[in-house]
Amino acid sequence: MVDAVVKSEVPAAGAAAEQAAIAAAREAITAKLTYAVGKNAVTASDRDWFLATALAVRDRMVDPWIASSKATYATGAKRVYYLSLEFLIGRLLFDTMNNLGITETFRAALGDLGVDIEKLKSVEPDAALGNVGLGRLAACFADSMASLSIPAYGYGIRYDHGLFRQVVKGGWQQEYPETWLSFGNPWQFERPEVVYDIQFGGSVEAIMQPSGLPRYVWHPSETIEAVAYDTPITGWRGRHVNTLRLWSARAVDPLRLDAFNSGDHIGALVEQVRAEAISKILYPSDETPAGQELRLRQEYFFVSASLQDLVYRHMRTYGDIRSLADKVAIQLNDTHPAISVAELMRILVDLRDIPWEEAWDITTRTLGYTNHTLLPEALETWPVPLLERLLPRQMQIIYLINAIHLEKAKHVDGADDGFLSSVSLIDEAGGRRVRMGHLAFIGSHSINGVSALHSDLVKETIFRDLDRVYPGRINNKTNGITFRRWLQGANPGLTRLLVETCGPDILDDATGLARLVPHAGDAALHDSVGTVRRANKVALARVIRDRLDIRVNPNALFDVQIKRIHEYKRQLLNIVETIALYQAMRAQPHKEWVPRVKIFAGKAAASYHMAKLIIKLANDVAAMVNSDPTVRDLLKVVFLPNYNVSLAEIIIPAADLSEQISTAGMEASGTGNMKLALNGALTIGTLDGANVEIKEHVGDDNIFIFGLTTPEVAERRRQGIDASATIAASPRLAQAIEAIESGVFSPGDPGRYAALTTALRHHDYFLVTADFESYYAAQRDVDALWLDRAAWWKASLTNTARVSWFSSDRTIAEYAKDIWNVPVKLAG
Repeated sequence: MVDAVVKSEVPAAGAAAEQAAIAAAREAITAKLTYAVGKNAVTASDRDWFLATALAVRDRMVDPWIASSKATYATGAKRVYYLSLEFLIGRLLFDTMNNLGITETFRAALGDLGVDIEKLKSVEPDAALGNVGLGRLAACFADSMASLSIPAYGYGIRYDHGLFRQVVKGGWQQEYPETWLSFGNPWQFERPEVVYDIQFGGSVEAIMQPSGLPRYVWHPSETIEAVAYDTPITGWRGRHVNTLRLWSARAVDPLRLDAFNSGDHIGALVEQVRAEAISKILYPSDETPAGQELRLRQEYFFVSASLQDLVYRHMRTYGDIRSLADKVAIQLNDTHPAISVAELMRILVDLRDIPWEEAWDITTRTLGYTNHTLLPEALETWPVPLLERLLPRQMQIIYLINAIHLEKAKHVDGADDGFLSSVSLIDEAGGRRVRMGHLAFIGSHSINGVSALHSDLVKETIFRDLDRVYPGRINNKTNGITFRRWLQGANPGLTRLLVETCGPDILDDATGLARLVPHAGDAALHDSVGTVRRANKVALARVIRDRLDIRVNPNALFDVQIKRIHEYKRQLLNIVETIALYQAMRAQPHKEWVPRVKIFAGKAAASYHMAKLIIKLANDVAAMVNSDPTVRDLLKVVFLPNYNVSLAEIIIPAADLSEQISTAGMEASGTGNMKLALNGALTIGTLDGANVEIKEHVGDDNIFIFGLTTPEVAERRRQGIDASATIAASPRLAQAIEAIESGVFSPGDPGRYAALTTALRHHDYFLVTADFESYYAAQRDVDALWLDRAAWWKASLTNTARVSWFSSDRTIAEYAKDIWNVPVKLAG
């Protein structure tokens, strides 16, 4: 690991001090094994050793955690509160040890005890607290806030079973509950004393005051409790530690004793089950009214608990709610926490007696909103009747916010009825629904997109009219990733080479990677990097063999597309090109083909039929290609189930080619593109999301760009999305689609993919067919560069050297300066 390179644990302390540190770690682990786990070294399992080690490491976090909190209170520093429905933190053992600089100390200590630390890595479950991009971004940001010494809390939900555990049976995705908490969570601290009442339903009473103004009192019909669980988040070199506070739902009364004693043992638990359902799983299906209600209950639950908690902390410290915006910055990570606007207003107006205008000023100065998508289904809307029934007081507040907002909007030049309808918080078309994205926009002083292109599109499309009412609020903060996890932790072999070439200071300041550029053409360095890459590919090949019983050639080009399965991300384009390549290989078996391994991973939403069909097609294509002796080791297709952070940490360091092929204008940013480029994979992609900025940084010669641009996509859609003529003009595309249609890959069920092929032919909204020929040609450019090994490795090293700008430290520093108004302090 990294600390083995720079010896950051014991700088100049000598061998004696190093041995003392190892002895102390050994004693700490043994003590935890005995007194916390209740086992002895003879009978302890790998899981027991993991728990003992994690608890010993956790102890190393507590002192700086407490010190960081004390310093924040002592200085009166402004705090940042990051509200996110997801925090995909992955496994924490090696990440935390790396940030504390104690990996090699604990490796040696465990070695003395006869324990291989690498075996403990696989024992730790991934924390099932997110899906993919949104949750992983939140985790990277949490790491960077701690590393930049920004006093911060992350707020979310402690899901019992996460999104779901993906199992592929017969090529079909099946969903099962995650069981990550089955053996407990050694990183968390339960806070049973930190409990807040979360209320739903009931009615609102208007009580006239002596002033003649009404005071509104909410009489809820249901109360549940939110219980806090804290996880310390350690920054780089352990200088600062922040808190990730997750809420678990429970019933006020665990059971109705009268019903239980009368024999209704199941009915006695109904309220407990109803309450605890809130924190059972992430993103329950919203296809039913009950599912929609549960989604809204989840969002309000964690928002209300978080706001109550931070207001309590503020009042305990400062005693004046009017200073909230000066001491608190709240960032809404996407639209899920948008109800924060109404809930904070309720707290200020109803519970703290702040006049409306002053409360609105406090609210808007406190809140910031990050938009992550242009997709309508992700810009949540809720039925007005549901909100009126579930959150009646908040709905009243939303009505008043909207009335005041529309009065302001009337004064915008050209504000006609259509304009007012578009900016209203209530969508009157097709059933009255509350636009939560609009609510977040109106209630925040800053609205940011997450790539330059995305931020421009936010201003030009979904929030175009709101930008006219509130000009100047929209800004850009291009996403970033933490290099500590995605380079130092995931790829220690490459990290060692980079430290040797560029100097150890790159571990503190990633901009030093630019010093790699003059060495990008060094043949000796190419050999060294190639050795590291091949070792990573061998490790991935072993995982593929163990999980899928498929053997792949580590000398082949590893072509990787790892992300949520969605039509706009266009895994289907990749599969269709794979079929075309397969057909070409069969037709010309003696041609010098570049050996490829096509690697897919990602989950489809449980109710997303088309995405699940794409997974099935990938597996059907894999079954045929992998069993065809004609292509032998020239082409393999792999779909790795249950994609998560730990699997990504194995795949990304082994990748040669990074597939970032979304329809232009539809990907907000992407962060997988950054992780893969940092590790030296070359990108093949459209000019979408952060691909645009990656291209600007790495240079046109070191990336493979294809396909329609965002304006060209819009124009193509205006012309119509029937693709019959496009398919007819491309024989290889036509042949590939016909193979799918005719049942070549589904011989027992030839109509299986009719929905996919009909969409491709007659309703190709995502323009798979329009971009196919350009994509196919770009893939052949990839082949040509692959055959020129010196040119390939030069491009690979250039990618690593020039993507330092995509560090989440840079992103968070921009949030701190431009939105939160808090100082940063670099660790180093």
